[in-house]
Amino acid sequence: MAAPYHPPVKHSLSILGHRTSISLEPLFWDMLHAAARQEDLSLSALVARIDAERIRSATPPGLASAIRIWLVSRLEAIHEKGAGIAPDALSGVDLTDQ
Repeated sequence: MAAPYHPPVKHSLSILGHRTSISLEPLFWDMLHAAARQEDLSLSALVARIDAERIRSATPPGLASAIRIWLVSRLEAIHEKGAGIAPDALSGVDLTDQ
């Protein structure tokens, strides 16, 4: 796992054929990769889905913020369902108190 307090790291990817750069803290990159694996999507496909949801919002945040919000909302939904987290859902992510 990456250090929990680390500045954002910029990665470039393509969303529906459009190249863009996104800056996220390594913890969020780890969580995003795990979510893409669990949903059997490429990272670009998952980010495109989040971007489409973001754009439909009444007050769309920036893409990086939308990704963070989506990831936290996903964890809350998993927790509320009480379904437990699949073994690889948070692969490499330590959410215990430091």
